[in-house]
Amino acid sequence: MKKYLLWAFLVLVSAMLNLSCDFAPSQTSTDWTTYGGDKEGSRYSALTQINKENVKNLKVAWIYRTGDADTINNRSQIQCQPIVIKGVLYASSPQKKFFALDASTGKELWIFDPLKEISEGEYAWAGTNRGVTYWESGEDKRILATAGAYLFAINAKTGEIIRSFGKDGKVDLHEDLDYHKKDFFIVSNTPGIVYKDLLILGMRVSEGADAAPGHVRAYNIKTGKREWIFHTIPRPKEFGFDTWEDSAAWRKVGGANNWAGMSLDEQRGIIFVPTGSAAFDFYGGNRKGANLFANCLIALKADTGERIWHFQTVHHDIWDRDLPANPNLVTITKDGKPIDAVAQITKHGFVFLFERETGKPIFPIEEVAVPSSDLAGEQTYPTQPIPSLPEPFVRQLFTQEEITNISPEANEYVKKIWQGLRKGHLFTPPSKEGTIIFPGFDGGGEWGGASFDKESGILYVNANEMAWILKIIDIEQADVLDFAKMGRNIYVKNCAVCHGENREGNTGGNYPPLVDIKKKYKQGDVVNILNNGKGMMPAFKQLSNGEKEALVAYLLEIEGKKEVIMKEVSEKKKDKRSVEIPYTTTGYNRFFDQNGYPAVRPPWGTLNAIDLSSGKILWKVPLGEYEELTKKGVPITGTENYGGPITTKGGLVFIGASKDEKFRAFDKDNGKILWETKLPAAGYATPCTYEVNGKQYVVIAAGGGKIGTKSGDAYVAFALE
Repeated sequence: MKKYLLWAFLVLVSAMLNLSCDFAPSQTSTDWTTYGGDKEGSRYSALTQINKENVKNLKVAWIYRTGDADTINNRSQIQCQPIVIKGVLYASSPQKKFFALDASTGKELWIFDPLKEISEGEYAWAGTNRGVTYWESGEDKRILATAGAYLFAINAKTGEIIRSFGKDGKVDLHEDLDYHKKDFFIVSNTPGIVYKDLLILGMRVSEGADAAPGHVRAYNIKTGKREWIFHTIPRPKEFGFDTWEDSAAWRKVGGANNWAGMSLDEQRGIIFVPTGSAAFDFYGGNRKGANLFANCLIALKADTGERIWHFQTVHHDIWDRDLPANPNLVTITKDGKPIDAVAQITKHGFVFLFERETGKPIFPIEEVAVPSSDLAGEQTYPTQPIPSLPEPFVRQLFTQEEITNISPEANEYVKKIWQGLRKGHLFTPPSKEGTIIFPGFDGGGEWGGASFDKESGILYVNANEMAWILKIIDIEQADVLDFAKMGRNIYVKNCAVCHGENREGNTGGNYPPLVDIKKKYKQGDVVNILNNGKGMMPAFKQLSNGEKEALVAYLLEIEGKKEVIMKEVSEKKKDKRSVEIPYTTTGYNRFFDQNGYPAVRPPWGTLNAIDLSSGKILWKVPLGEYEELTKKGVPITGTENYGGPITTKGGLVFIGASKDEKFRAFDKDNGKILWETKLPAAGYATPCTYEVNGKQYVVIAAGGGKIGTKSGDAYVAFALE
């Protein structure tokens, strides 16, 4: 009895002194400890100091500027959702520097520049960073952060690199991938998640034929050693291998990666992993079959990586329907009983809802017959899963009635284009005529994710309701004998998806035109960008030197033909990963009217409240505004939006995300706007909220830089006066 009392006393003292074990601290009512708010991905806070009655009194408490935005080309972004641990805010800059701030004042405590730890030639600047991960064990407190293809361990107190981790403080994500090639594109831009001493991490890979496999890995946080790997493209004798008709697909096909983040049921030890498409995104003639574990929500044992269950939301994806955000772990009521469940939003506007332990659907899911492709070699999957509930949170069919009505001129302009495109089904296959993708490649739901109100059981999700156009074009496979023809073919295969078939750029402004690139860059500059990447563009290390030379000649319009018969080109033509893809696309093209407004009838961006217990949408409101249209008498349309919401016990939904650069607070009961303010740049990020010294703050990154808006470098904190 005395031993028991002594043990109980020591446990109590340990708790009072906040002595930690080998895992990150669970979220308190005052902190925002994890990307997504908590490990369950709820994006919810129990704080109530800021509420419906006083939110109108919010003022700027502090602004922190990183000083490294691309204000010349407006190509940089901040997609980071900060975390806050015991009064310290951790976040990242447009150029992926990591820093710590006093969360009550915005005063900089330290800054870590990953470029100082690696040579510039090794560093892929491509992509953005959406946040960092925190771990502690006693006095050992670490920030785990990724930049390019590297995972860093940083001392959370000092900002210094921890040299005992990995190789001199970092892990190269090209390593330990159980794959024979290492010259592929990898970045990790969404934070991993901590389970005990493990950091479980996904990554972004190429979406072309050169893509690396998107396997999920767990790293020892103390040493950097890989502890387990889950093969998202199964190998022989592994579960799911028979869903690929080609038994050698695991050697040739990439993608099926987790780029959107994960959620963790810490008590059950289950990690929930959403994955993206297999590559190439828009043609699967070389990967016939259902293609597990692409487009899946996968439940794994967090300590070993062993599969528990999975569900595939799109079979044999050729529409780029990646699962775009980490799922929400929720508790709902069905038939009068509470059920622990997991809710996964999708780009095509569904919420798939499953029992957390078994994967059993909460509501029936039907396999529905879908149209077949007429592209040579393609074999579309005959059915796709459609959940009966929850109700779709976006429109999913672009009929003539859905053509824009903001003016007669816009309606007529769009109708002429609409009539020449393939349409009529959510899963109309890609085509050479051009296929309407609705909702578009960026959703529906997107990487900002959804917020789950733990009080009411309501899921809040913002959505894009815009159409895009996907047009397939041939890649010539004939032998190439001159630079001009070779350079054009290399461009179409590797660059047209982003920069357009004829170098005209992307309609949304994310990818610049390359028509007059010779006026801006010299030959050496372009070669350097191809070798190292720049901004959102990855390094093209998969190209041979001869191919890069030919591509540069095409881009810079270098005159004259040069006969070439290169051994390295001949060798690359033997690579089945390359020659089995006979098509590419004309790029990621939004469907706009003649004035650059979305082609569909408004709303173009929405905020939605969904009762997960009933599956019904409670309310839907426009998110964002084009003031020039409002002045003309057009009802508020909403805008394209990126970044997600958070919900508070104070009755509020906070969200930026909109193209109009506003930050807003909505009444979570009815969707009424209670407060809004203009940010220094658009807030294409998910905010966070926390409390320090009895005062509640709400912080959002204002990085802009997408869809034609200016880039910014600010983190803005709001509080009551």
